[in-house]
Order: sequence, then structure tokens, then C-alpha cells
Amino acid sequence: MITIGLTGGIGSGKSVVASLLEVYGMPVYSADEESKRLLDTAPLIREQLTALLGGSVYGSDGLNRRLMASLIFSDAKLLEQVNAVIHPEVGRHFRLWLERQTTQYAVLESAILFESNFNRYVDFCLMVYAPRALRIGRTMTRDRATEAEVLQRMQHQLPEEEKKERADYVIYNDEKKSLIFQIETLLQFLRTI
Repeated sequence: MITIGLTGGIGSGKSVVASLLEVYGMPVYSADEESKRLLDTAPLIREQLTALLGGSVYGSDGLNRRLMASLIFSDAKLLEQVNAVIHPEVGRHFRLWLERQTTQYAVLESAILFESNFNRYVDFCLMVYAPRALRIGRTMTRDRATEAEVLQRMQHQLPEEEKKERADYVIYNDEKKSLIFQIETLLQFLRTI
């Protein structure tokens, strides 16, 4: 099995590409979605985040995401500590998921594939690239966020150019090139490796 790491900056359209890869028969593990779920369900994460961020970070209905975001996105050291709690658990969960897959390809979708070092779990890195202004606009619409909020979140991700350099393959989601054509070209390329 070839494991593909799929990444791209916020608003790049990596989830759209992940959905298309699923249509082509590739199971996709969304690290972003699974980490959100694990934040509410994994006792170890809950215990460590409570110790790190205080008792009010969890309420009767789970994690107070707004509070956590307000704490970590204004404090780089605290963000690093929180990631050190979450990333190992997500990595462990992904490896268990991967053991159950029986297809030729499996995909690990993560906005922070390189930042989290999740790329160590994959054989091939695929990046979805979109121009900055397009990414900002998409994210503002999708998340009902201000431009300042989107820019603050972008600061915590590797620059797009660095991701492009580290990726083995790039798909351009710039609303000019056909995503389906690019994915079919990717599939042809994957058959050669």
C-alpha cells in the first residue's frame, strides 16, 4: 500500500481534493476532523489539556474550542505544548486506521502535515496549492471569519512555497485548472512509482 500525505494551506481546497480521491477509491483519514473528535473523546488528551490550559477548557458539552483557540493562537509556546499533546494521539490513531485499510492507496489529509511531522507516516506528499487571496476569501466565507482571523491562523502554518518545495506533487486549485484532470494525471503518475 502506498500512503499519501495530502496537505495545503487553509482555504486551499485540500478537502475537495480528498473527496475526489475518495471517489477514485482511496480511503481518506482526515487528521483535522479526527483530532477534533479526539479532543472530545480521548481521556489522555482531556487530562493533559486540562492540566495545561486550566479546568475551564472543558465543560459538560466537551472542549471549549473558542477558549482554547484564544489561548493558543496568541501564545506560540502554548500552541507548541498543546500540539505536543494532540499530535502523538492523532498519529497513533492514524496508524491504527491504516492497519485496517486494504486498498492500493490510502490518504492522510492534514493541513499541518509537515508542521506536525505527520509526513513521517506517509510514502508520498501531495500538496494542494491556491493563491493567497483566493485562500483568504474562501476561508472568510466558509468560516464566517474576518480577514484578520484568517491571517492569524495562516501564521501558524508553513508558507505555501515551503510546502510546495517539500511536496512530491502539487495540484493547483486556482479555479483555472481542472481538478479532475489533475487528479487523473496524479493517478497515472502514482502507477509509475
